[in-house]
Amino acid sequence: MKKLILILFVAAAATIGANAQKFGHINTSELVSLMAETDSARVQLEAYQNELIEEMDAMQTEYNQKLNTYQQKSSTWTAAIRESKEAELSEIVQRLNQFQQTAQEDLANMQQTLMMPIYQKAQEAINKIGKDNNLIYIFDTSAGALIYIDDTQSTNLLPQAKAALGIPAEKVAPSQNL
Repeated sequence: MKKLILILFVAAAATIGANAQKFGHINTSELVSLMAETDSARVQLEAYQNELIEEMDAMQTEYNQKLNTYQQKSSTWTAAIRESKEAELSEIVQRLNQFQQTAQEDLANMQQTLMMPIYQKAQEAINKIGKDNNLIYIFDTSAGALIYIDDTQSTNLLPQAKAALGIPAEKVAPSQNL
């Protein structure tokens, strides 16, 4: 499907005429990873993730302590006490599972909330650069749909986008993306 869309874009552009063709390309993932806002979002996400891990560890510690007590004393308890302790252990396991699921959802929602304005800011900068350079198309190389780019015919917009967003020219993308 992506290849078909790309072929249609290229075919449409070919009909416009060779002199009018102005293309650009940019790796939006790299651009977003270079933005200072992404660094801030990463710090916030890591702090929130650490909070969640601490809470999960506390719940796991509670479970381990109660399980240890159960294993040590269950032979001396009556059947009613054993059943009560088993139900308590089962309830803790259910809480652990529910917390883990909720925590994953909350973390994903927080990531989306933090990253959406960053992607919008990057898109606005790309749109402005496209208009300023009278480009017809700007392809996103991070999508992986392009298999060839002739840099003499297509302009890499990353340096201009870095400048527009105040990112130092020498800054390179971290190896870990959000």
